Amino acid sequence: MINYTNRLDSAIRRAAWAHEQQHQHRRDTDIPYIIHPFGVLLIASNYTDDEDTLIACLLHDVLEDVDNDIYNAFDMGLEFGEIVVSIVKDVTKDENIIDWRGQSNAYLDNLTSKACSAAIIVCAADKMHNLQSTLIDYEVYGDDIWERFSTKNAADQLWWYESVLGVVNKRSDDQKLCDDFTSKVAKLKQLVAKCSTIPVIK
Repeated sequence: MINYTNRLDSAIRRAAWAHEQQHQHRRDTDIPYIIHPFGVLLIASNYTDDEDTLIACLLHDVLEDVDNDIYNAFDMGLEFGEIVVSIVKDVTKDENIIDWRGQSNAYLDNLTSKACSAAIIVCAADKMHNLQSTLIDYEVYGDDIWERFSTKNAADQLWWYESVLGVVNKRSDDQKLCDDFTSKVAKLKQLVAKCSTIPVIK
């Protein structure tokens, strides 16, 4: 059960505000973006009650998606402390790398060799929430859902999630976390395998 502290409440408010200031919604929808960080928080709470980790869940996309003049790492440090900033940075993609595959590989390398253990939880919860959203939306939109993503390719999405899962399995000692993530990726693999127009990379 989440210990709903004033600090956690402040993080929910800050995440909602920051993404709203960026005019950000869930991909190709009119759903407020805060539903994603809040979902990540709820998933992560199954595996940890560490407040800094849960706050990082709420703020995990802020440095990546919100303009620095709206809210930045310095602001985050003042408001929530450097531990939270460090966790968020560990799950933030390098925007200086333009190529999707290169950016993804750099993220995986950092997750493998440098990211703190709290970041592994945040990353896994983030990917599980995204996976769950994809699986739910596929029931409505079918293969058109892949157009939402940068590469517009189901096989690339499967590669991405399987690659992250591989790192999480190596870095995490929480078997339930690994099992839950594995189950979600297995469902994606089944979905991609039945796509009629997109080949699966083996």
